Amino acid sequence: MAIIETKNLTYTYPGGSKPSIQDVSIAIERGEFVVLTGPSGCGKTTLCRCFNGLIPHFYSGKLEGDLTVADLKIANHPIHEIARHVGLVFQNPENQLFALSAEKDVAFGLENLGMPRDEIRKRVDWALQMTGIEELRERAPHELSGGQQQRVAIACVLAMQPDVMVLDEPTSFLDPMGAQKIFEVINELNQKLGITVILVEHRLDLASKYADHVIIMDEGKVILDGEPREVFKSQTARLIGVGIPKATRLWQMLMEDGIRLKKTPVNSEEAAKLLREVLKA
Repeated sequence: MAIIETKNLTYTYPGGSKPSIQDVSIAIERGEFVVLTGPSGCGKTTLCRCFNGLIPHFYSGKLEGDLTVADLKIANHPIHEIARHVGLVFQNPENQLFALSAEKDVAFGLENLGMPRDEIRKRVDWALQMTGIEELRERAPHELSGGQQQRVAIACVLAMQPDVMVLDEPTSFLDPMGAQKIFEVINELNQKLGITVILVEHRLDLASKYADHVIIMDEGKVILDGEPREVFKSQTARLIGVGIPKATRLWQMLMEDGIRLKKTPVNSEEAAKLLREVLKA
């Protein structure tokens, strides 16, 4: 059953000469790990703002089409109600953290919902534990590294216990090692808690390992939507220039040379295993 469904969703920012997203029709199933990618300026962030109600309740403009999230018609429900179901982690964690300690930041959303003190404490402790930052609870956000700040931002959203977690390029300020650690945290939340994850990401070599659904956008439209292997091996994905995983590109080159693997690899571990099988044959 789809937890997010859009039908012909189109949005134009105030003063915009053309829509930022146009005729977007997608369905995201509960518990999926979705990678949303595409060239810069293709409408990914705008679509994410629709998922959590910032569009149309905060950003004005013209919104057309239908959008349902967790059985809620987004246009008919206020942001604070949608926030119980959808959490958004910003690209730059510094824009999301403002309290004097990581613990206070994580508690902020719960306090605004008027939750009992004991429940807030329980959820904050749980979120800090799940993201592996219990020892940072008393640290001020400006004292933390980029990776630590991103974990705090994820904990802030996780404490709300949303059905859907949307992460808008959460690793853009991190090195590959830091990005890998963040992806592992996100994947663990998806696998253990069943949280639906929508990850906006350009680092497909790292992110593709965890995805079971890929959506590629270009010029405000959804160009490809489906299972990672089918999406990444398509000529369309290559021509758009989204930087398909190197393992998939290697598969394409081997196919051109007449070397066939059992399936299309989407990460380096799969490629290495499939190549060893070919060499043994």
